[in-house]
Amino acid sequence: MAKTTAIEIEVAGRVVRVTNPDKIYFPEPGFTKLDVVQYYLNVGDGIMRALRERPTTLERWPGGVVPGAKLSTRADHTGDAFYQKRIPAKGVPEWIETARIRFPSMRTADELCPVDLAHVAWAAQLGTIVFHPWPVRRSDVDSPDELRIDLDPQPGTDFEDAVDVASTVKEILDELGWVGFPKTSGGRGVHVYVRIAPRWTFTEVRRAAIAFGREVARRRPDKATINWWKEERGQRVFIDYNQMARDRTIASAYSLRPRANATVSTPVTWDELTRIDPDDFTLATVQERFARIGDLHAAIDDIHHDITPLLEWAQRDEQRGEGDLPYPPDHPKMAGEPPRVQPSRMNRANWDEDGRRRR
Repeated sequence: MAKTTAIEIEVAGRVVRVTNPDKIYFPEPGFTKLDVVQYYLNVGDGIMRALRERPTTLERWPGGVVPGAKLSTRADHTGDAFYQKRIPAKGVPEWIETARIRFPSMRTADELCPVDLAHVAWAAQLGTIVFHPWPVRRSDVDSPDELRIDLDPQPGTDFEDAVDVASTVKEILDELGWVGFPKTSGGRGVHVYVRIAPRWTFTEVRRAAIAFGREVARRRPDKATINWWKEERGQRVFIDYNQMARDRTIASAYSLRPRANATVSTPVTWDELTRIDPDDFTLATVQERFARIGDLHAAIDDIHHDITPLLEWAQRDEQRGEGDLPYPPDHPKMAGEPPRVQPSRMNRANWDEDGRRRR
C-alpha cells in the first residue's frame, strides 16, 4: 500500500495540513507523525491550559526521535533537532498568532502563541515534540504568572529522590497556604507549578524561587541543594531556580519528551506521586488516562498567589549573607550576582565584592 503523502484535518475551525503522516517518529513503539498530532488533539484541553496565550518555544524533531538523533546546542549546531524560538519566516498560515518576547540580551523575537488547538496541531505537523511555554501571558510578557519549581535529580539520585524532596515542597506550600500542581518531567524529575499574580519582574520571581529552594534545602540538606555548580551538588536533587530566569522554559504539562518510549510530562496528584513510575506515562497511556480522569491541572487558574512572603524570605537571607546566585551563562552580568566561575577554579583575588572580575 502506498504511503499517504498528506491529509487535512479540521481543528478549532481551521484546516491543518499534515504532510507525511505515516512517517515514523518513535521507532520503538512505532508511533507516526499523525499519532503525535492526534495525541495532542486528544489531550487538547490539557495542552491548551498549559499553553494558552503563552509565548512558546518549539522543540522540533522533524526527522523523528530515531536512534542516534541528537538535539542541537549552543556549542554544536549540527544536531538533527533544534529549538525554534522565532516563528518560521515562510509557510505560516495567516491565522497563526504570535507574541513578542525579549531575550536577556534585549533582542526580540516573535514566538508562537497558541490561542486554540489548531496552533498546537500546526506546530506538531512541523515536527514539534516538546512545547516550552514561557511563564507569562502575551498580555504582559515581562511579568511571570507561574512559579515553577524544578526538582532535577543529580547523578546518584533518581525519580524516587525527587519525589522525596517534593514532599518537602508540599509541606512548605501548605504552610504558606498555597496550592501547587505537580507533574512528572517526562524523565526522572518532578515539576511543581504555582500560579502567582503577574505583578513582579523575572528578577523578583527568580529571587522568590531561590528563597523557596533555600528553605527546601535547609530542611533537607541531605537530599536537596540549590548549588549552581555541579561540583558542589553531590548526590542530591538540584532545585533549578534558574528556570525562573528570563528565556528559561520547562516542557509543558502534556508535552511529549524525545525519549525512545515517547514519555509525557504528566500531571499527577500529590498522593499518586509516591506510587507511580514516570515511564508508564506515554503517548499511548496518557490519552487513555486523560479520557478517563480529565486534566488534573484543571483548577490551576482558580487562584493566583502573592509571592510577598518569599520576597521577605529573600530579604532575610540577604541579611544573613545569603544573596544572589549565578545566572545562566548567556545572561548579562547582574548586580549582586556572585562570580560565574567554578569554585574549584576561582582565585578570589581576581574578583571584587560585586562578583566582577578585576582588571
